[in-house]
Amino acid sequence: MAGGAVKLTISVPQSLLAIADEVAAEQKTSRSKVVSACLQELARKRLQSKMQAGYKALAKDNLKFAAVSLASAHDVISGPE
Repeated sequence: MAGGAVKLTISVPQSLLAIADEVAAEQKTSRSKVVSACLQELARKRLQSKMQAGYKALAKDNLKFAAVSLASAHDVISGPE
């Protein structure tokens, strides 16, 4: 784990604790590792969402640029009128 582990005290509903315990038992690991894995997955999804938003914004800009470029190319190819 980058930066080392830090102790954290949190409160969660009993139902979520039960799920964490089940997953920990299934994977033969600790609650801490289950919670860490969940947070890592959340971080990955957040990053993916930000990247998708960025790519969508770039796509809009690229379409605008392509339209302007196409119009300029048309003007060059067709010559002065």
